[in-house]
Amino acid sequence: MANVTNNRPLSPHLQIYKMIPTMAMSILHRITGGALYFGTILVAWWLIAAASGPGYYEFVNGIFGSWIGRLVLLGYTWALIHHMLGGLRHFMMDFGYGLEKALSTQLAKAQVAASIVLTILVWIVGYLVR
Repeated sequence: MANVTNNRPLSPHLQIYKMIPTMAMSILHRITGGALYFGTILVAWWLIAAASGPGYYEFVNGIFGSWIGRLVLLGYTWALIHHMLGGLRHFMMDFGYGLEKALSTQLAKAQVAASIVLTILVWIVGYLVR
């Protein structure tokens, strides 16, 4: 019996496909989804610290208040907003809207811009409320 898998064509891959905005957003959606797991652990840590008492809460807030902590929180905020916008875009496409090539490309580009703008707005509001 001959090995039939050797005769099959290879699937196309990134060396064949040209990277387009919708493809990049699909990949980034998966990456931000994975990053949200890590960020959710940080939120849980903060909540546990708040429930543990003022000493430990101040310790965790000190870590989150450092420049690297704020950078991580900024990244988490952006990942959360970007992933949410990607989910809304996919939800819209599930109903058959935005499937045209030009419109889906525009929506993918707008997703990046909107996620950056909304992240900046969230942080501005956060500092103003603080």
